[in-house]
Amino acid sequence: MSATPATPAADPHDRDRLRADCANCFALCCVALPFAKSNDFAADKAAGTPCKNLRQDFRCGIHTRLRDSGFQGCTTFDCFGAGQQVSRITFGGEDWRTHPGTARRMFEVFPLMRQLHELLFYVTEALTRPAARPLHARLRTLLDETAGWAAADAATLTADLDLPDLRGRINTLLLETSELVRAKTPGRRRNHRGADLMGARLAGADLRGANLRGAYLIAADLSGADLRLADLIGADFRDTDLRGADLRDALFLTQAQLGAARGDSSTRIPPGLTRPAHWA
Repeated sequence: MSATPATPAADPHDRDRLRADCANCFALCCVALPFAKSNDFAADKAAGTPCKNLRQDFRCGIHTRLRDSGFQGCTTFDCFGAGQQVSRITFGGEDWRTHPGTARRMFEVFPLMRQLHELLFYVTEALTRPAARPLHARLRTLLDETAGWAAADAATLTADLDLPDLRGRINTLLLETSELVRAKTPGRRRNHRGADLMGARLAGADLRGANLRGAYLIAADLSGADLRLADLIGADFRDTDLRGADLRDALFLTQAQLGAARGDSSTRIPPGLTRPAHWA
């Protein structure tokens, strides 16, 4: 792997750069990514092809009606701020409509940047955990390395980035972070890593400190469940009932996971995440 591009150290407390800013993006998720007709999308779309609902000003023509129009997948997608990074920084504000010569490379870079920003999100959260302090120096090194790749030019990213290697090294530290943080949980900690819990009846369950990494929780009933300090990285929350659940201090919970689930005003979520509009 080539040397990481130089960049100023990333601030682990600056999460704004990891929030999607659609107003400063050239609708890359609506063009670069493919989707298939399903419960999440009302039609097929090939990668690199603009969605039929995309307007000339890069705004969605059915934004306020996405879920009712069969595009609920759009309401749960989160680019972790990769869209504005690629649009405004990597390509310097040159959009793919006005500068069609940039389109192929821009659409190639966006999925890579999205994964880099997702990794930045997880490492940034790990650095906020006091229990993981013994790992902070190593986490900070990987944060700076990942931020360096995110700041690289398009040619460097597509030619030199070894994403599986970077993801593997980060995942090792995230696993260690999880063990240190969840060790503070009183009582027995459940291990449901990668478990098939689709439709499971877990209403009111004590899942404090549980390992739910990659668990399939599709349509599971977690209403009123206590998920504090549970490791939720990669857990599938599609149509999961989180009404009244306590997700405060849950590990590695993302906005996309909340958007895929069903909750209400009594669902307690970590600071920095937003209650999805459809929960109302």
